[in-house]
Amino acid sequence: MISNDIFAHSPFRRGVAAILGFGFGLFAAITAAQAEDLETLKPGVLQVAIEAYMPYTALKDDKLVGLDSDILDAVAKKLGLKIETVVTDFPGMLAAVQSQRADITIGGIAWSDARQKAGLFTDPPYYSPPAMAVHGEASYPDVKSLEGKALGTVTGYVWAKSIAEVPKADARTYPTADSVFSDLSSGRLDVGFLDPLLIIYQQQQRPDMKFRVAYLDAPTAEQVAAHPDYKYFQPYMTGFYLPKQAPKLTQAISDQIDAMYKDGSLATLVTKWGGDPKQFLVPSPDMAAQRRGVDRPQTWSPPSIAN
Repeated sequence: MISNDIFAHSPFRRGVAAILGFGFGLFAAITAAQAEDLETLKPGVLQVAIEAYMPYTALKDDKLVGLDSDILDAVAKKLGLKIETVVTDFPGMLAAVQSQRADITIGGIAWSDARQKAGLFTDPPYYSPPAMAVHGEASYPDVKSLEGKALGTVTGYVWAKSIAEVPKADARTYPTADSVFSDLSSGRLDVGFLDPLLIIYQQQQRPDMKFRVAYLDAPTAEQVAAHPDYKYFQPYMTGFYLPKQAPKLTQAISDQIDAMYKDGSLATLVTKWGGDPKQFLVPSPDMAAQRRGVDRPQTWSPPSIAN
């Protein structure tokens, strides 16, 4: 019988190790070269602008945490990119991308025609159902029931346009989500329009606050025709947002997002942060038409776990 010690010190063993070492080194070199070819402001580094917006994004002990953060971290590792983060507010993070002071911004950002004209959106990492934070026990099943009520959202969010169109409503915008929750809890606000995971997360963190999660029936086509900005009361596509000068980076990230739909890793992350993959990872029928011929080809289909 040949001794293991003999094999361990044999030229064959050393030759295999050398070949494997060369292979790993070559792979690392190729990955690094690909990362440097992705139009980032600093080679090999992805500079991310966020606001503290749990459970989507936050910086904790110099590490990105939250749903969007977990998704981006997985993507960056696949692309061989190191992440650097700057924390700002919502308008600031959009402006950082549009002025090319950051490579990307993330955190429940809704796709809109106006935003895509000033930047680039990836494919949706997830979709967002129309959730509301509601004070007390009153029921608001549809847009009609919101008329004459005190409605709030955060400055810059797409719902600011929607609530402004509700007849006789007292439409308010706030600098932060915490301000919305505070007025909801005190009764100064009837309904707050915020991202669904944020409402669920706030309930978990502050069970003493007097609000609950509810879902709004999407407005009809006739209602949207009469009030065009009611479209933001419908489920919407989120996206990671990048500068116009980074089409290759945008496509590379979209490719990784699409792969995460297929391999089940997105469903795992959505579930981890309190979401239902069937709500968050299946597009509504009209979403393809919103982007086809705008910032996607006519043949584009939104990614989905239902495919």
